[in-house]
Amino acid sequence: MFTGVITALITEPVPPAFAGLTGVMIISVMGLIGKTPKEAAKWAFSGFSNTVVWLIFAAFVFALGYQKSGLGKRIALHLIRKLGKRTLTLGYAVALADFVLSPFMPSNTARSGGTIFPIIRNIPDVYGKKYSRFGEFIMWTAFATTCVTSSMFLTALAPNPLAASFIKSYIGFEPSWAMWLEGFLPAGILLLVLVPFLSFSLIKPEIKRSEEIVVLAEKELEKLGSITVKEKIFLALILLALTLWIGGGHYVHSSIVALSIMVLMILTRIVTWEDVVNYKQAWNVFVWFATLVTLANGLKLVGFIPWFTKELSARLAGVSSTVVVLTVITAFYWLHYLFASITAHTAAMMPVFLALVSSIPGVNIKATAMTLAYALGLFGVLSPYATGPAPIYYGSGYIKRRDFWKLGLIFGIIYFVVLIVIVYPWTLKVFG
Repeated sequence: MFTGVITALITEPVPPAFAGLTGVMIISVMGLIGKTPKEAAKWAFSGFSNTVVWLIFAAFVFALGYQKSGLGKRIALHLIRKLGKRTLTLGYAVALADFVLSPFMPSNTARSGGTIFPIIRNIPDVYGKKYSRFGEFIMWTAFATTCVTSSMFLTALAPNPLAASFIKSYIGFEPSWAMWLEGFLPAGILLLVLVPFLSFSLIKPEIKRSEEIVVLAEKELEKLGSITVKEKIFLALILLALTLWIGGGHYVHSSIVALSIMVLMILTRIVTWEDVVNYKQAWNVFVWFATLVTLANGLKLVGFIPWFTKELSARLAGVSSTVVVLTVITAFYWLHYLFASITAHTAAMMPVFLALVSSIPGVNIKATAMTLAYALGLFGVLSPYATGPAPIYYGSGYIKRRDFWKLGLIFGIIYFVVLIVIVYPWTLKVFG
């Protein structure tokens, strides 16, 4: 059933949200999960209570706020005026924005989906709808970059500290913030330089260089005039959200911050409740991602994930340590196609693989464990459901379905090669 739903998401014989909902309902009716109808129903609705799902929904409303207030257009025009002469430099500006925020925001959904995306989604509109590949380049660069920065810093992705705690529990080694950065820094710098360039080369945006668009942006800014009261209010709300996301994690959850700001947006008339209710795109992604989270959790509940790891462990008995390490990293990375949450992947798979490598003589446990941890952000690029920001960029309409899966595979392979060829050898030197 899970494979069938994923196939439907790729081929889209029906809308993605409907495909996910249909899969969950069939499994529940057949009683494949849960001993009673009540337990099956509880499982079926579990994804709708997931905090990341609500954070994704709020990110869409934030994007609506940028549009309704006019602040998004103003910021986009300023970016184009400063860096718009070359499309590639605009891509690097987007990547730099995520990099600057990433050490301070442990939720990549809040950072990229709730902060970067609502701003940059206004940039393609300035150029016009006919330049679709230009919009795809901007969106994909932002998404692929946040997958890199999520691996670079211990505090850039919520599951990173969870992975660090597992490493401490299973092998007695606790990576500090500085150690985490040192272990990924060479690969991180390389990928940050490569991502905009590779995106530019693969997508081939229609606009390469445009002196005219800078002039147009300046004229549009003149028409907008000085910043309005509504823009100032919305800017204050966004800064409040950023402050709480960065420093308020011990007091209020990031999803509660997002929904609270959404409520304030409605109270201050940045958006109306009717705007939220009628925002079909947001609700569609909400249902789609909630059902995928439910389905992915179901794989664990029926015993597929434990069975797979047990089978893998048995087949690696007596194999050389190098082959074991490569097999473990490979399996851990590509199995993310079965997960709609990096946190769920970390919780389900990290302890099993750490226990596996700990039992194999000759394996450098520290280096292997850290390489697995660095994979967490990188494999978020694989699919439209692999990490929180993915459905936001996928649902934006700028990246075509086929392109998202194709680019996800291409960048997934590139990130994996970097993980094996650069990250693992470097961790052997740093943590050896």
